[in-house]
Amino acid sequence: MTPRERVEAALRRRPVDKVPFTAYENKLVQCEAERRLRNEGLCVVNRRYPVHQVETPDVRTYAIHFRGEDGEVRIKTVHETPVGTVYTVDRPVADTSWHEERLFKRPEDYAPIEFLIRNRRYRPDYGPFLEAQRALGGDVFLRPGLGYSPLQEIIHVLMGVERFSIEWADNREEVMRLYRALTEDRRKLYPIVAESPALAANYCGNVSPEVMGLRRFEEFVLPHYDECAEVMHRHGKLVGPHLDANNALLAPSIARSKIDYVEAFTPPPTCDLGVAEARRLWPDKVLWINFPSTVHLFGPDVVEETTRQLLEEAAPGDGFLIGITENVPPDRWQESFAAISRTIDEHGRYPIGGRG
Repeated sequence: MTPRERVEAALRRRPVDKVPFTAYENKLVQCEAERRLRNEGLCVVNRRYPVHQVETPDVRTYAIHFRGEDGEVRIKTVHETPVGTVYTVDRPVADTSWHEERLFKRPEDYAPIEFLIRNRRYRPDYGPFLEAQRALGGDVFLRPGLGYSPLQEIIHVLMGVERFSIEWADNREEVMRLYRALTEDRRKLYPIVAESPALAANYCGNVSPEVMGLRRFEEFVLPHYDECAEVMHRHGKLVGPHLDANNALLAPSIARSKIDYVEAFTPPPTCDLGVAEARRLWPDKVLWINFPSTVHLFGPDVVEETTRQLLEEAAPGDGFLIGITENVPPDRWQESFAAISRTIDEHGRYPIGGRG
């Protein structure tokens, strides 16, 4: 099987020759070690090819690049709407960026942010995805995303946790106006992604139970997973959230959901729910884990032992993928990834432990 065929089969819970090993496109450096890993079967998960375009015809948006007092580059993105102007400030860092100023800063920002959301117009754009899929070949899996669910976008994109907590307590109805606008916004996007050439798409994620709480998760997040999944399933497509935090509290709710896979699931010692328990609680969900990031610090022998343990817990190995979705120390990734790949070759052949 090619690496991409292996990933696609695992996501569909079909037989594989061995457990897939994947890594985000920005977690690898082009070099001899990267080439060797791909030759051994590592599949690159590339998220840089969306299947849609978005326009805001009645909003003027522009970016200003400048250096702060510390000499670091910042990007100020300004949105001028007929009912007010809002902006963000981000600081690019390596393969990501830090939000230094979010879109929402004061109650007067509710109106322009709602206008911006309601002014979004989506259209399909499948050509670049198809061309990239053809050009990149059989060891790359292209996976677009649908962004955050409404409440998660408010928390993580528009406001930040502290400001959201204040607004949730003091201006609940205004927050809910944004929530309703974002709900309508996401419904425009579901069918475009579902009808695209992509087999699977991530939707939402980064849910911290300590922030979200179980009641809010079940009332304001889970229904969006199900609504999106219903649209995706009508077109034979798969969807799952990026749940990379503690999942024990949310596990029973996730079990009842209609999602197909849980991506970036991070087992102990980093988070609080293990692979064996997740497989027991979610018998119909594919588990696409993030290899626990803290383990990379302990060297290749511990990485090997941890990989063997994960494979044993996932036996017989159907519907299970080991991924790299978080940053790895630059001086550790080569030996860690090699240890994972080697251990999968030795112990991750399907069925693991001879259990069919």
